[in-house]
Amino acid sequence: MNELIEASVAHFRTLLSEQIARQERMEKSSGAKDFRTLDKITIGLVPGDGIGPIISSGARKILEVLLKDEISSGKIELRLIEGLTLENRIEKKVSVPDDVLASIRECDVLLKGPTTTPHGGWLESANVVLRRELDLYSNVRPVRVPEKGIDWTFFRENTEGEYALGSKGIEIPGKLAMDFKVTTDAGTRRIARAAFEYAKNNGKTRVSIVTKANIMKKTDGSFSAVCHEIAEEYPGIIADDFYIDIMCANLINESMQKGFQVFLLPNLYGDIITDEAAQIQGGVGTAGSANTGDEYAMFEPIHGSAPRLIEEGLGEYASPESILTAAVMMLRHIALPDKAAQLENAMQSVTCRANGTREGATCAEYCDEVMQAL
Repeated sequence: MNELIEASVAHFRTLLSEQIARQERMEKSSGAKDFRTLDKITIGLVPGDGIGPIISSGARKILEVLLKDEISSGKIELRLIEGLTLENRIEKKVSVPDDVLASIRECDVLLKGPTTTPHGGWLESANVVLRRELDLYSNVRPVRVPEKGIDWTFFRENTEGEYALGSKGIEIPGKLAMDFKVTTDAGTRRIARAAFEYAKNNGKTRVSIVTKANIMKKTDGSFSAVCHEIAEEYPGIIADDFYIDIMCANLINESMQKGFQVFLLPNLYGDIITDEAAQIQGGVGTAGSANTGDEYAMFEPIHGSAPRLIEEGLGEYASPESILTAAVMMLRHIALPDKAAQLENAMQSVTCRANGTREGATCAEYCDEVMQAL
């Protein structure tokens, strides 16, 4: 037993050293890329697993119509990146193959389909790896339900928390298993600043900081404290605190829904609560997600690869709304707001609905209507 404890201590020492080095790198960041100054923007298209190739194909066709002039002039390149599939990752025994990652690094932004992560085992989530490798620290998820007065934007820290070392915990067989949660001051400052800058620039007056700081006193306590330090730089914006459990209840409390505007959360809580919020909007199939950093950005649906639809022969009925919503966010990120508005308006004009059943439209039929509207 002593040998196992000593090995675990050595393992933790290595992890601690790695995270301190990461904190130091973050402190030296040179700032975000300005897409308005780029002569060419490369958009990597990553199909993914399950329904991913189906909805990604539809999204590509729409982007080719929407960005026809920009593609012809060389301002925009749509580049297909293959190989981020479950089969290829298992065969190469790596969560993101080196050649795929190298191709991704050659792009400015990604529009990515969902990827599959098996339960248990050694294979880490491709999303977690990409967020870490590309330092995509800000996960932004909007939720809009106009008839209920809901206009929410979630800022989820994307590279820390339980996800930073989620596959690098310690296990003493037959005794215990222990995972680690990481919160750095530098990582918290940059996601907090992103949330408060968004609030300031979009006329929002309230940022709700969501933690479990009464229990996770070191990590969540630090997250809350640093967020309030940043809040002091924005005197016109109210910063209030909620615990994650009561916030989950508040989101479905109709008397409170209209009051919330911007949410600021650590990684795990943000992952969970944005799925709840998407369900209020109409389901995870309607919601897109932005993962942004200073150099790279990745846009994707918030749902998974839906293996059940593939197994039941219903893949072609998958809705592309989520990946197209992500595409709208991507277009705004790369400084093409007019194109984003065109796509958003075209989606709102569609009369058919793909809902994963044969009673609904196919993905192709939905995309055809969008292209006709464009």
